[in-house]
Amino acid sequence: MAGELYPVAGCRFYIGGPISVGKIDLVAADFSTQSWTEVDGYSDMGAIGDNSALITTPLINRGRDYKQKGTANAPTRSDKFAVVAGDPGQALLIAAALPSNRNNTAIRIVLNDAAAVRVNPVTISIASPGVFTWTGHGLSVGDGISFATTGALPTGIVAATTYYVKTTPDANTFTIAATSGGTAIVTTGTQSGVHTASTVPFPAERLMAGLVMSALEEGGGANTMRMLSSSIEVNSNTVKIVRIGS
Repeated sequence: MAGELYPVAGCRFYIGGPISVGKIDLVAADFSTQSWTEVDGYSDMGAIGDNSALITTPLINRGRDYKQKGTANAPTRSDKFAVVAGDPGQALLIAAALPSNRNNTAIRIVLNDAAAVRVNPVTISIASPGVFTWTGHGLSVGDGISFATTGALPTGIVAATTYYVKTTPDANTFTIAATSGGTAIVTTGTQSGVHTASTVPFPAERLMAGLVMSALEEGGGANTMRMLSSSIEVNSNTVKIVRIGS
């Protein structure tokens, strides 16, 4: 939500598998086949985003260095984790850091900015597609939503299942799909009872590809945790997925 402030606490770090980095920037679809594993014990989050290389040209006649922005270059990520024995995510991070592993690895950061759940009565038409009426719904295409009822939902809708807003014809109506961007659902049959809709908020995400250069166990004083410290050379743009308006 606009103006909201969020702490770092609650963010999550996931590691995927090998990913190719091509000639053009990555998009969300490039990560769609990844299988993600959370790395537990997340204690220190690294920087996200791009820097620009600095081009400095000394000009004799001007007596001044003239500066320009050069190529984009993501900073080295430095993420730390408290050592958790047997954690599969930490095992994958260590494996990705082996010198023999020269692949770019998919990295996913899930932020903690999901909106609060909203619940409201809805009416549902029997139509192709089914139209849902919620006065002043405030929903956007792609938002998650689920349904409950005191009776029976129309055929095509299953209670406690996450659906995705397909269209918002006006401020009071919307259609849904089974998958984000999928085909609008057709409702058939009969229905009864009072239906309610609940938003299913999704937090924002950051996706990137990078070389896991190290995953070192750090020591310290007696009253410190054993830590796993990773260094990741980000080798792509950062894909920003913003889904906090549900």
